[in-house]
Amino acid sequence: MTTPGVDDAVQGKPEKEPVAERRLHPITPLRRAWAPVAVVIGWAVHDPDQAQRQLTRLTTTALLIALAVIIPAAALYGFLTWWFTHFAVTDTELRIRTGLLFRRTAHIRLERIQAIDVTQPLLARVAGVAKLRLDVVGTDKKDELAFLGEREARALRAELLARAAGFAPETAHEVGEAPARELLRTPPRDLALSLVLSGATWGSLVAALVVPPLLWMATHSAWTVLATALPLLGAAGASSVGRFVTEYDWTVGESPDGLRIDHGLLDRTHETVPPGRVQTVRIVEPLLWRRRGWVRVELDVAGSSNSVLVPVAPREVAEAVVARVLPGVTVPPLSALSRPPRRSRRCVPLWWRGYGLTVTDAVFAARQGLLRRSLALVPHAKVQSVRLAQGPWERLWRVADVHVDTGANKTVTARLRDAQEAAELLGAQAERSRTGRKGARPDRWMV
Repeated sequence: MTTPGVDDAVQGKPEKEPVAERRLHPITPLRRAWAPVAVVIGWAVHDPDQAQRQLTRLTTTALLIALAVIIPAAALYGFLTWWFTHFAVTDTELRIRTGLLFRRTAHIRLERIQAIDVTQPLLARVAGVAKLRLDVVGTDKKDELAFLGEREARALRAELLARAAGFAPETAHEVGEAPARELLRTPPRDLALSLVLSGATWGSLVAALVVPPLLWMATHSAWTVLATALPLLGAAGASSVGRFVTEYDWTVGESPDGLRIDHGLLDRTHETVPPGRVQTVRIVEPLLWRRRGWVRVELDVAGSSNSVLVPVAPREVAEAVVARVLPGVTVPPLSALSRPPRRSRRCVPLWWRGYGLTVTDAVFAARQGLLRRSLALVPHAKVQSVRLAQGPWERLWRVADVHVDTGANKTVTARLRDAQEAAELLGAQAERSRTGRKGARPDRWMV
């Protein structure tokens, strides 16, 4: 029997050591000090006329006084937000305490962590710091620790993954970062050429060059032309230069904690594809890539923002990487895909030829597209539900669509299948999903 008010050590119980809290890197206040300045800039952008009038009224003395107030206030804000931010790693969770006036404490259970990415914007790379971003099951918003020293960030990531995998707290520090074996590296020349041969690049560029002159001839309004041209030019840049900068030096490596993806020319990102969390793999083949035999591999990962596995690679290399993501899965050849019945052309006159379906022992595979082919592979164990849809026109021609829903809130559809085939596929796929989940690989790290 214990006596109230008596210390645990007196009762013979070992006293629990307090959890050591840590702070972020001392350079963090410089990042957070921009918040008050951003408020002023936001007000100026929201009401530029009023901001211009206020600036014209300012004298040199008033401007110096304003700067003398704003700069120290911003520095103080950055320092205080850094000072009141702590994090700690316990046996079961990661705690993050933030807030200057309104306090917030996030309790992130380690077994719920499914991905930890290390990102380094350009200025962070210069300063030798990094940001940890955590994907947690059941949350849409990513928690992050910004910034930590680059070496400290990698050590903390390795410790969290080790604890999430079930290593004891006293040995998690010794596990270190799991070694990785390189599977693929995208040459910059191939990446640049693939963007040149991409229809999205040319489409956005043509729109940026053609639409503004047409608007000028129709309206003779410079503001209308600028308001249209700038977003179009931005889209053209994002689809070409932006993608090149983001996907530069794309490297895929295999390690016990999943597939690691490193990429970025200015902002360097180190992502991890969690094992067992991949719901769908898409092999995309644009029209102008077919002569070179190139494909792009995209992913649907439950609860994660990872969406690209391979930006461009020869088909055989990409299929080898897919086999590492989905063990035991072989990408079916195009000849194995069955087309919809010919009567379905009355529903979709031309594009019906781009649809196809095959079901193997491991995956539900559906293809769509003529100019831009896309083959979606869904492991049976990842199928959450199966639906049959048939509109009045499809019912007239005895065809139906079979929808397969995955855990990533995405749907893969086998279009315009024979109605009897679709009904049989509905029941058979539901049974495959039940049996597939029994032999599915675990979702935990390093298992």
